[in-house]
Amino acid sequence: MADNKKKRGGTDRALIALSESYEVAYWSKKFKVTPAKLKAAVKKVGHSAKKVEAYFKEQRHKAADRALIAISQPYEVRYWSKKFKVTPARLKAAVAAVGHSSKKVGAYFAKKKAAKKTVKKKKTVKKKKA
Repeated sequence: MADNKKKRGGTDRALIALSESYEVAYWSKKFKVTPAKLKAAVKKVGHSAKKVEAYFKEQRHKAADRALIAISQPYEVRYWSKKFKVTPARLKAAVAAVGHSSKKVGAYFAKKKAAKKTVKKKKTVKKKKA
């Protein structure tokens, strides 16, 4: 669909051609967004339909209820890992420790960070005395 209308193979279907109005209409309807939002997404992540779809999923997640962390969803793990600046493994461990509440997980990481700072301060004080 991208440029040669006679080619209708899988690779052609995997790309979004913004130059074709019928494609813009099709993909806008498929992703349930306005043509302007579709064009902005393609500009940001490229012409791949999979990348654009993943981008919109992440955007919908940001707009959704942020109270709970769903570890079963990879895009949520990526989002919350970036938000708390931790690895996915540490995020999963925190959720296992305190539950799925984003507030509780945030407090858990804040407490861990504060504990690390106090340990570092104690070590530097001992070094100065010696």
